[in-house]
Amino acid sequence: MSQQTSPRGTFLQIAEAVKIRIQSDPEMTELPKLADLMHDHRVSRGVALRAFGVLRNEGLAEPVPGGRWRVIREGQRPDRRPLADRLADVITDDDLEVGAAFPSASALCERFGVSRPTVAKALDKLEAAGLLSEGGQGKVRTVRSLPSREERS
Repeated sequence: MSQQTSPRGTFLQIAEAVKIRIQSDPEMTELPKLADLMHDHRVSRGVALRAFGVLRNEGLAEPVPGGRWRVIREGQRPDRRPLADRLADVITDDDLEVGAAFPSASALCERFGVSRPTVAKALDKLEAAGLLSEGGQGKVRTVRSLPSREERS
């Protein structure tokens, strides 16, 4: 009888291998793609997802939209508030006054690591709330009013 490795616990071994990669590469911000993990370890999608689940339960990773997984470093907790709330904080964080130019959508995409449509929706909410002037192609958005403490909490 040939000796084969048991499929039981394979996801734990994969999770451990990924954990080692995370610890050895401080620049790593995303987990490997699911397909790459499946190919490298010759496992099914379910086994790879269970390995990601272990990393999630240990607080080392979290899923992000688009099917990817983000690495969470010790002491680093992502801001889970809606993007509109985080964008409202830009006004106070950057010491913007009423009438000041608000950062462009492309600058906000880069700053927050989100897509342009996501930023556009959040900016629309801030415009509707009266915090920003209307923007448009080639038109600079400006701060119309400062967020009150009640709006920011």
